[in-house]
Amino acid sequence: MSLPQPTVLGLKPSFGFGDRLGLATPGHLDAARQGHLAPIFAQQSIREMSRTERTPDEVMTAAQAALRDEGFAEPWGADADHLKTREDVVRMTEAGFTFFTIDPSAQVENQADRLSGPALAEAAQTAVGEHAFASLDEACDLYLDQAFDLADDLSLEFTEEALLRAVVKYGRAVAYSAQMGQWIAEANGDRPHEIEVSVDETDSPTSVLEHLFVGLELRRRGVPVVSLAPRFIGEFEKGIDYKGDLAAFEAELKRHVAVARHCGPYKISVHSGSDKFAIYPAIGRVCGDLLHVKTAGTSYLEALRVLARKAPARFREVVAFCRGRYGTDRATYHVSGRVEDLRDPASLSPSECEAEYLDDPGGRQVMHVTFGSVLTQGRSPDGRPFKDALLDTLRADPALHREIIAAHLGKHVRLLCGG
Repeated sequence: MSLPQPTVLGLKPSFGFGDRLGLATPGHLDAARQGHLAPIFAQQSIREMSRTERTPDEVMTAAQAALRDEGFAEPWGADADHLKTREDVVRMTEAGFTFFTIDPSAQVENQADRLSGPALAEAAQTAVGEHAFASLDEACDLYLDQAFDLADDLSLEFTEEALLRAVVKYGRAVAYSAQMGQWIAEANGDRPHEIEVSVDETDSPTSVLEHLFVGLELRRRGVPVVSLAPRFIGEFEKGIDYKGDLAAFEAELKRHVAVARHCGPYKISVHSGSDKFAIYPAIGRVCGDLLHVKTAGTSYLEALRVLARKAPARFREVVAFCRGRYGTDRATYHVSGRVEDLRDPASLSPSECEAEYLDDPGGRQVMHVTFGSVLTQGRSPDGRPFKDALLDTLRADPALHREIIAAHLGKHVRLLCGG
């Protein structure tokens, strides 16, 4: 039987199931069946593949083989996540991915919110000189002295200062996204594909006005986005629930959705979407069909739960290793967990160790961000790689792995669909 092929999903509400080990798709499939969100089963970023020592072909084939074995014949997607270079695009296209997430975070100016007066004007001129616009006058002609009516109760206008700040913060990112969009089109030719742009990995939230600027500029530059990921208000830390004012988040999300309808329509994409249970009902309710949620590390954590239950001594070794690596590995992640607040695994019973490091928010973050080190460097005292032990444990009890993954990710899907 031939392997099933991914396809484009368009504006169907969708959910991305990241799988860092290549064994989670059966559980993801059971989770997807608990709602109406179109599934993306092959989803991996270049960074994740580097840290897990997997290739695009391996990621794709793992999902395809599992879907073939399950007899799955419905549409599904494959997300080449967080692409930053032309080489990234080519590699993922050759492996058959259909959904391309552009990550222009290196071109976002995180200092923009702290600039004003002459410093802001000078930074805007610099951004223009680096291909944000042909001239600053062009940007002013496009956006000043007009109202953008997005909904009956929402009309936005740019002041000169707000426009300059948007140019500084996102001008280069939009220009680079347009370049990446051209490379994606060239690599795919006539093959159906779709594009997401992600500006979520930034220091400060994307205001609704800044989202409007990005959305209009992408449209003006001919980038056909199916979804866009802003940086929302509140805290979207890895592996744990949302931190912030729920009412304020919902009110702001409504305005972001209005921008998406006006500039696209395109879907609002929620990144670092794992375990944000407190806001899922609002996200499902407000976004409706214009919704994409992306998860990754949470499935890895639930795989570790299988190890905790089937091989608790080995899990304790992994925990001890992660505690030692956390200070280094957390550098590229938005987390607040502290090893100092967690008990030594040697002092805990198996059930206590599982709860401390897979249920406690701080423990989950310690285990979450160290995945690359665990899978490529970690070894037990007997010299056996942690990755081999973990994979063998999962393969020895696929039913338990499937059940745990389906329960945890299914909760995500049910809350999003019941909002």
